[in-house]
Amino acid sequence: MKFIIFSWNVNGIRAAAKKGMHKWLEAQEIDILCLQETKIQEDQLTNQLLQPANYQSSWHSAKKKGYSGVANYFSKPPRKTVKKIGEEEFDTEGRILISKYDEFTLLNVYFPNGKKNQERLDYKMRFYDKFLNYCTQLRENGEKIVVCGDVNTAHNEIDLTHPKPNSKYSGFLPIERKWIDKFLAAGYIDTLRHFEGGKEGLYTWWSMRSGARERNVGWRIDYFFVSDDLMPNLKAASIHPLVMGSDHCPISIELEF
Repeated sequence: MKFIIFSWNVNGIRAAAKKGMHKWLEAQEIDILCLQETKIQEDQLTNQLLQPANYQSSWHSAKKKGYSGVANYFSKPPRKTVKKIGEEEFDTEGRILISKYDEFTLLNVYFPNGKKNQERLDYKMRFYDKFLNYCTQLRENGEKIVVCGDVNTAHNEIDLTHPKPNSKYSGFLPIERKWIDKFLAAGYIDTLRHFEGGKEGLYTWWSMRSGARERNVGWRIDYFFVSDDLMPNLKAASIHPLVMGSDHCPISIELEF
């Protein structure tokens, strides 16, 4: 069986829908589409948002309106969906959807942004640590793991256009980058770098100012990670910078079982 999985921070699903997201989705061969920053409450969902052609959906919205939120569209339903990692300060912000398949467990995650102030940076780092511990528990239970979403951190200097000026700001702080090192050391693979190595200019987010996207002045802050026991099943990993509709672009992997 093959799974083609996409991930996309849509920066507001209603805005992305107006820009043609559903037409794009219907034209693709996608088994699971994981969305972040949906910015919608579940009681605001229309039929088009709930069930575009050939897809079902699951949602986790933040308590705060117009904020955060994740969703999955899928043509291959999971056997179970979980919306919590067991910590109220995180579970109320609509940051995670966990989909359990026989072959793997998929975690769609919108990791916190730490740029606002020190309090939010501390929150982000607590989320990072709780998330890694949660993944460790899943693996101890024998589950193979796929993690996707907006991690809100560029890992290495190659992952953003201007590393030195940004090294003092959240999104490229040493403490944030070291957490990605720690996560990878725990037995996870950065799927894009597995295939592309040190190729430059591979970005997933661009500022909406000064024509940054047209000039490809960007950051790679959206990732697919897989646990190392899924490496025999990993067939491809890509970014899709030509797909518009958000300040992020979609990313994807292909798994075969």
